[in-house]
Amino acid sequence: MSMIEETRTRMVEALEAVRREFSTVRTGKATPALLDTVRVEAYGAKMPLNQVATISVPEGSLIMVQPFDRSLISEVEKGILQAGLGLNPQNDGNVIRVPVPALNEERRREMVKLLGKMAEDARVSIRHARRDANDGIKGQMKEGELSDDEGHRMMDEVQKLTDDFTKKIDQLMAAKEEEVMTV
Repeated sequence: MSMIEETRTRMVEALEAVRREFSTVRTGKATPALLDTVRVEAYGAKMPLNQVATISVPEGSLIMVQPFDRSLISEVEKGILQAGLGLNPQNDGNVIRVPVPALNEERRREMVKLLGKMAEDARVSIRHARRDANDGIKGQMKEGELSDDEGHRMMDEVQKLTDDFTKKIDQLMAAKEEEVMTV
């Protein structure tokens, strides 16, 4: 794999990671992705919630969780409470209803700050990929494996990739911020 392809792959991975992280941020709308970070003690191991239960959204402000094995219902409820999502599950013995409260203005601003931190972490990953690629290119130029012109052309291409992916992260951030701040 060429250095440019490897750099592109690392940048795509950073973009996908921030996209996944953004999906776990509460916007006041119920989505199954809100519970992606929940782990449940089941069968002697900590398991992701979606491996022990069906998660559905019957309405905009409610998530329903139906464990495959009814004996796990209290563990599922405990897992949701311990995930630190600020959600209060209600267990009726068969299913767990998780109301998603509307966010107040202060909480929305906190969410936007959290999104900003996630976006900055992704930008840092992209800059690291750029630095590593440029270091590799400079090393090849020094060793005589690449001509100066070819090396500079490759570094320009790496910079273009960096700019493109940074712009994509900024667009994701703007869209998610809009989603969080819209009442």
